[in-house]
Amino acid sequence: MIFDAARRSLANLFAPETRGVFWKVIGLTLLALVVIWFGLRESFIAFAWPWLQGTVMPDLPEWAGWLTFIFGIIASLGLALGLALLLAPVTAIIAGFFLDDVAEVIEKRDYATEAPGTALPLGQAIAGSVKFLGIVILGNLIALFLLFIPGVNLIAFFLVNGYLLGREFFEFAAMRYRTPAEARLFRAKHASTVLLAGLLVAAFLAIPIVNLLTPLFAAGLMVHLHKALSRKDPGFSLRQN
Repeated sequence: MIFDAARRSLANLFAPETRGVFWKVIGLTLLALVVIWFGLRESFIAFAWPWLQGTVMPDLPEWAGWLTFIFGIIASLGLALGLALLLAPVTAIIAGFFLDDVAEVIEKRDYATEAPGTALPLGQAIAGSVKFLGIVILGNLIALFLLFIPGVNLIAFFLVNGYLLGREFFEFAAMRYRTPAEARLFRAKHASTVLLAGLLVAAFLAIPIVNLLTPLFAAGLMVHLHKALSRKDPGFSLRQN
């Protein structure tokens, strides 16, 4: 079920119907990452660098100027790490604006004989995305702390992002057909399946460059998974459109 949903989602990435969404997601993700990068860089230069020069490297002799170069490299690596940790929440919040576009394409092409879902109101979608942004940032801070524990770091990355991203994207897909409360209950009932699907999303997120497509892949995966679980477990009521 999960791998079939993933296969169909990958096929959806390159479908002609999704090209418009594809370029919007890529463009906005790159723009967001560039803005974040310059924001982090300018903040470091304005606040952290003067403090380092005044407390860590005061009155350096000329022959020790290479220390400034080393600190610059360390700072650059730190900024890159910070940007990498922010990639998950950035993709998650962007997905909140385009999940319905992806879902509509999939429903029209693969589930034409079934009733289409209902897009979330814009305000509710924005509020949910912003709220989840904070949750993902918190989760990644926990994962960052666990990076210092040998044997746990990589597992922590996948589990934290697998759980959080799986929950976010599945509930977005479910709320096209269910009330928010029903969507959460349905996700909780199939928590293990959603987590396994979320781990696939986390693995996709770990691939450089390709991970810019994470919103499209995750949205398609969870739309297909929700459809499959709904057929398997018809006991939960669906919102009528």
